[in-house]
Amino acid sequence: MKLYGYFRSSAAYRVRIALNLKGLDYALVAVNLVDGEQHGGDNLARNPQGLVPTLETDNGTLLAQSLAICEYLDEHHPEPPLLPADTEARARVRALAQAIACEIHPLNNLRVLEYLTGELGLDETAKHGWYRHWISEGFEALEALLADSPATGAFCHGDTPTLADACLVPQVFNARRFECDLSAYPTLRRIAAHCDTLDAFQRAAPAAQPDAS
Repeated sequence: MKLYGYFRSSAAYRVRIALNLKGLDYALVAVNLVDGEQHGGDNLARNPQGLVPTLETDNGTLLAQSLAICEYLDEHHPEPPLLPADTEARARVRALAQAIACEIHPLNNLRVLEYLTGELGLDETAKHGWYRHWISEGFEALEALLADSPATGAFCHGDTPTLADACLVPQVFNARRFECDLSAYPTLRRIAAHCDTLDAFQRAAPAAQPDAS
């Protein structure tokens, strides 16, 4: 398999975690988002949205959208599972993952930040204020969801990593990169720190990628 992505892309980071948790071999192909390679013909042919990641499967099929890719991997390589067997538990993990991937991340990804400073003319201070506002709002809800649930364990759900953890860790990484104050989210910090002790998460980290700069 080939994973087309960028070392700091949260979405690509999620998929790297999932691939590593599954113990799957894959080749990384860098798409430099800062240089605009996502808008180039090669990437648009793979992904008409002009986004990353794209996963090219063993048979050449191209898959987009990180959560869809992760669920594909879970269905084709079921061990170890990224989603619990119990239907209610599975719904909880999906909800936690989507709270990050569908509610927090889209407001703070690169194309939104570039629009704020480009088309809308905001300065860096205002841009960072935007980022931190949506991180604070999203993490406050996520902290409550995790801290108040008996289903939360060493990880977001129980004591094995799931799709929710694959989404949480990249978002915490980005929050720290933008110097967000995370002191009000002890559960998020605890879970992310525990994940970061695992080899699958360490090898997926941005600094460990061949295109890291």
